[in-house]
Amino acid sequence: MFRQLARASFGPRPTTTRFTSAAAIRAQSTIAGTFTGAKNPNGTYTVTLIEGDGIGPEIADAVKDIYAAAEVPIEWEPVDVTPLLIDGKTTLPQPAVDSVNRNKVALKGPLATPVGKGHTSMNLTLRRTFNLFANVRPCKSIVGYETPYENVDTVLIRENTEGEYSGIEHTIVPGVVQSIKLITKPASEKVIRYAFEYAKSVGKPHVLVVHKASIMKLSDGLFVNTAKEVAKEYPDVSLDFELLDNTSLKLTADPNQYKNIVMVMPNLYGDIMSDLSSGLIGGLGLTPSGNMGNVVSIFEAVHGSAPDIAGKGLANPTALLLSSCMMLRHMSLNNYADKIEGAVLKTIASGPENRTGDLKGTASTKHFASQVIANL
Repeated sequence: MFRQLARASFGPRPTTTRFTSAAAIRAQSTIAGTFTGAKNPNGTYTVTLIEGDGIGPEIADAVKDIYAAAEVPIEWEPVDVTPLLIDGKTTLPQPAVDSVNRNKVALKGPLATPVGKGHTSMNLTLRRTFNLFANVRPCKSIVGYETPYENVDTVLIRENTEGEYSGIEHTIVPGVVQSIKLITKPASEKVIRYAFEYAKSVGKPHVLVVHKASIMKLSDGLFVNTAKEVAKEYPDVSLDFELLDNTSLKLTADPNQYKNIVMVMPNLYGDIMSDLSSGLIGGLGLTPSGNMGNVVSIFEAVHGSAPDIAGKGLANPTALLLSSCMMLRHMSLNNYADKIEGAVLKTIASGPENRTGDLKGTASTKHFASQVIANL
């Protein structure tokens, strides 16, 4: 289902690529986000595994069991990312940082940020640590699981490092707080160029910049103007602009309008709109996600850690599984990705007895995983 999107975005370009010149082909090989990891002497790859909090270990176990059954040539390297507060700054443990930098790729479960201990969001800390500049979120309807919307097929690329999430805020006087939205041309150019490359690679040569430059004329205006400049390098890709509120209305009224479009937008808008898109197909439990960096890429389940059901065997591992399939295609292990993804989708479509509670089913996490293995 996510095959075309994931393979084109996270792995080598298909042979039907639209690049024609030698210079373009050379430029293609240097696009940020390309997997540069190497095989181990025994022919496997090592992948950093961040199991996460709450239900994280349970859904990570499901992924490991399914990968073992599918004989995927991957060795997991689990790491602890319990945050450290050093000089008032949230920091990842060095062994975890070294593992991700060494392996070039990681799979991450949901992380909870400690409350009342002064820690910054762990997801934000990961993005900053590894300069994960783009979050890619494909949302596509799953056959066999009905929602009010049919045939949804959207792609959203979110700038991942700045905007309102820059964390620049202060109290001017008691009762008055100022939060600064940081937009820079280099970061905007990087994510917008990635969106153009992505749009070409998946056969959706139409980029839509979602913004609010009508109000934020300087910050969003910079993002919009940067897109116009980058577009000159891609004459075969259409470029349009749309106000955020208009996109919100149109996307919920008829998501089919966005079927052949790659949306790209600043950080906060992308955070909100990507979750909205996930809601159209049934929720975050069905949505894969990838964070692309200059060298490192981290694929993750974007749903919460659900501490209320942790340890009860009720968690749905679908999002982490589909994210792992994006990871496999990023690593050029396409056949394994197809095999696992097909088994997951077949299991979901087989009926409520094989789906977890969040998908209106009755299956436990272990039962769902065993059915996926049976459908491999």
